[in-house]
Amino acid sequence: MIETVVESIRVSLVTQHRVVILKEVDGERHLPIWIGAYEAEAIAMELQGVSAARPLPYDLMKAIVGDMGGAVERILVTDLSQDVFYARIVIQQNGRAVEIDSRPSDAIALAVRSRVPILVDDGVMDRAGVTLGDGEGEEEAAVAAEAEPAERVDEERLSVFRDFINTLDLDDFDKKKGN
Repeated sequence: MIETVVESIRVSLVTQHRVVILKEVDGERHLPIWIGAYEAEAIAMELQGVSAARPLPYDLMKAIVGDMGGAVERILVTDLSQDVFYARIVIQQNGRAVEIDSRPSDAIALAVRSRVPILVDDGVMDRAGVTLGDGEGEEEAAVAAEAEPAERVDEERLSVFRDFINTLDLDDFDKKKGN
């Protein structure tokens, strides 16, 4: 498993679709995951330190887990199948680990609230991770294609990710949001 952090939430100016960008802690690859507008807003609010007037579902989930004697331990992005990412929320309760199936967007929103690691399966990062260019040609993202021949990535299907990455304004990509 590869530890990642939420690098940013991006909105395509062309399509208005949202994507969360996870960056590996000990590397240069980024994992773009398409998410809904509501989930993007919930993650961005937490990263920017903005409080909602009423608890969001992720605040409620965190409170329920805590009130029942548990604690969110980590989030796992476990699989990518037919362009769909899969995740698991790992909760420690009464000395045992409980894994709960989740959409990655919901798991990430809970992870940023609980301040726990977001881990990505090596195979998922190998198939869908991108490395952003260093120089003036930042409009292009190179796709990591280290999958085994039987699981070769469909380049045509991945092109939608490349097209989206190419529409992003990356000038402020490395700047951190204020706390």
